[in-house]
Amino acid sequence: MMKRGIMVGLLAAALTAGSAVPAAATVRTVPVQVDGAVLRTVNYLESGVTYVPLRALLDAFGGWEIHWDTVEREAVASCGTMQLEADPAADTVSVNGHTYSGDVTVRSGQTYVPLRLAATACGADVAWDSALRGVAVTSPNAPYDAGELYWLSHIISAESEGEPMEGQVAVANVVLNRVASDKFPDSIREVVFDTKDGVQFEPVSNGTVYNVPAASAVSAAKLALNGAETVGDCMYFYAPALSRGLWINANRIYYTTIGCHRFYL
Repeated sequence: MMKRGIMVGLLAAALTAGSAVPAAATVRTVPVQVDGAVLRTVNYLESGVTYVPLRALLDAFGGWEIHWDTVEREAVASCGTMQLEADPAADTVSVNGHTYSGDVTVRSGQTYVPLRLAATACGADVAWDSALRGVAVTSPNAPYDAGELYWLSHIISAESEGEPMEGQVAVANVVLNRVASDKFPDSIREVVFDTKDGVQFEPVSNGTVYNVPAASAVSAAKLALNGAETVGDCMYFYAPALSRGLWINANRIYYTTIGCHRFYL
């Protein structure tokens, strides 16, 4: 996979305007994650459009160089054969000669661009994530869908942080096996937040599913998405130290124990 990093030199003194987020009743800040990692920036949603700092977006993509053109008074970025210009005066974003209209502003020294416009023009995929209450961006040539990696990493970490890698992959396998089953929802996010027969995963109830995942959980998620499996077709598990697992014991077939979890078909 080609990764794209960034060197930024925005001369923002010439174009500084107020706070990072405009004051308006229709505006709220929103999280934006790229390839499973949340941007550490102020992003905002205004009238249905999400705006992000161009620097942060391209830095997350990797491989981009960017500078402020003092003559044209616009941000200019390049990556290989790709050239991007963000013009606050004209409210346009241009990529390889194709120009798109969108509100471009400089706030607190950062050039803000419409996220979907800029990201898709660069070849990325953008999706609204209702559970995140924000946006998931899959960068060009990324090996994993950003939303899948994000929630799989989070549920692995919340359910099995501290477990051996084999056990963390096993939790991922259960989630992916449910996605593949016609008895459960069809996406990782929907499986994690499934409440058809009650909340399926305790971290959803106690909120720990929203915690930043451990690095080992991210690694386990990637391994599982690449096909690694340690518990076959198992679709259930529980920790005897925390639950009696009465329904699972009575209705499912025991498969194996890994760490503190018992897994069932």
